[in-house]
Amino acid sequence: QLQASGGGFVQAGGSLRLSCTAPRRTFSNNAVGWFRQAPGKEREFVAQISWNGGSSSYADSVKGRFTISRDRAENTVYLQMDNLRSEDTATYFCAAARSAYSGPNSGSYNYWGQGTQVTVSS
Repeated sequence: QLQASGGGFVQAGGSLRLSCTAPRRTFSNNAVGWFRQAPGKEREFVAQISWNGGSSSYADSVKGRFTISRDRAENTVYLQMDNLRSEDTATYFCAAARSAYSGPNSGSYNYWGQGTQVTVSS
């Protein structure tokens, strides 16, 4: 199971960095994605990164503000979130895909972690 951490409470315009790791399993050969779910809304794709970090993609709503990266040696994937907005408030989940490359479809991810809460005040 993956573990997401780094959430918290921040004012609009602030930054947070989320981390995703797996203490008992390596996912260095898998794509990893970040998703989020706000109360009363469906889970949505945020970003994903390929197995070697060579490619990534973002939801339009976070493009230019969020950056996904990974440290394969540390078995950790990061989501740097800058210029946060109130609409970014959600529980953020990380997930490992079945393959080395993936996309925004949550069905492509089969290992999910517990989420971390991000709250942005306006």
